Amino acid sequence: MKKVRTVITYGTFDLFHEGHLNLLKRARALGDRLIVGVTSEAYDRARGKLNVRQSLLERIENVRRTGLADLIIVEEYEGQKIEDIHKYEVDVFVIGSDWRGKFDYLKRWCEVVYLERTKGISSTQLRGNVRIGIVSTGRIAHRFVPESKFVSGAFVTAVYHPNPEKAESFARMHELAWGGNDWEEFIKQVDAVYVASPHETHVEYTLRALQAGKHVLCEKPMATSQKDSLNLYQFALDQKLVLLEAIKTAYLPAFRRLIALALSGAIGEVRFVEAAFSKLVRPPARELDPMRLSGSFVELGSYVLLPMVKLYGHDIPEEALEFRSYYSPQGVDLWTKVDVGLEGKYGEGKVGLGLKGEGALVIWGSEGYIYVPAPWWKTASFEIRSENSAENKIIADSFEGEGLRYEIAEWVSMIMEGRQTSFALRPEESIWISSAIETFLRRKKKGGWHP
Repeated sequence: MKKVRTVITYGTFDLFHEGHLNLLKRARALGDRLIVGVTSEAYDRARGKLNVRQSLLERIENVRRTGLADLIIVEEYEGQKIEDIHKYEVDVFVIGSDWRGKFDYLKRWCEVVYLERTKGISSTQLRGNVRIGIVSTGRIAHRFVPESKFVSGAFVTAVYHPNPEKAESFARMHELAWGGNDWEEFIKQVDAVYVASPHETHVEYTLRALQAGKHVLCEKPMATSQKDSLNLYQFALDQKLVLLEAIKTAYLPAFRRLIALALSGAIGEVRFVEAAFSKLVRPPARELDPMRLSGSFVELGSYVLLPMVKLYGHDIPEEALEFRSYYSPQGVDLWTKVDVGLEGKYGEGKVGLGLKGEGALVIWGSEGYIYVPAPWWKTASFEIRSENSAENKIIADSFEGEGLRYEIAEWVSMIMEGRQTSFALRPEESIWISSAIETFLRRKKKGGWHP
């Protein structure tokens, strides 16, 4: 008697679309019996899957309606796949090709098949998903695509680059429907644009995307002048579009909790904020190129300014800022310290490129302090400390992958909900950070910085 060939696949199946249907059809064709595992809410949270909009019962119903599944099960924990393979005597494990290689360990027990994802899915077929296009193909863009897969409702479909070969190569690597250097064609493919181009082009591409009626998530610094930043936010507001600056730390669950606790008086009055961020890079890195908008403060200053503007407000005057820098013979600041002096409040931020120091965040208060260990800009946990160490508390929250999924989730949620302001990073806070960078660059140009 011929053995029944059993196939199994897993997924969230939120906002069910043509890509989901095609995967199930092709999986079904590989055997005689198809088992579909639908992830539970708890497991989605544990693995960093964000912004799931439908309940487990709704998602199970999405699969049931296809008529393709012989059995639907619930995936509830990491490691369950191995148990399911043995329990149901599975012959073939199937998953989308965007997970290629991740599940090779299952080959010990069954055949593993990675099915090519469906390209060119229309907005109607996506049923409520946000089609995202990426501008540029650099390091952060390569990290963005896999992170977006953990955000329900986010669907990267296209990439633009002035060099068509780079765009086409990126599109092939990440299995995107379109890649090229035709801006008008690029815009037709998407609902929203992630600007990941070099710093000096952020304003231009953000404005072009907004003018085309697209929502924008722009890498930091979105702008290096108060005027440009203000104009972009005002234009987005007038056009009822979502504009968000991608300072990823602002959107991390643990960082948002520590800011809320500090503002609620958990350590009394906040009096002093000190933050540091450094990374090791070597020429000819973009960050050190004197012909580009480069240097440690442009590259990293947004991060150390973030806790200050969140805790002290966005009305910190220019005269409250002082800078001290160490720079290369080419005029690139390799290390910069910014001091923020207000009445009864103080801030100190240190950034560096090509040298490494302790990267912690400490928030001093009148009744205790908050300590975030390095790398604090990837906040996963923090400690509230007091004079009596027995009262110290460690608070942890989720941080998965590169951390980009949290800003993507906030952006997509805002688009879907018609919300133009995020408490995580308000427009006025982003504008102030731009103005602080502008102040640094202006004083540097005038020779008002120190070796």
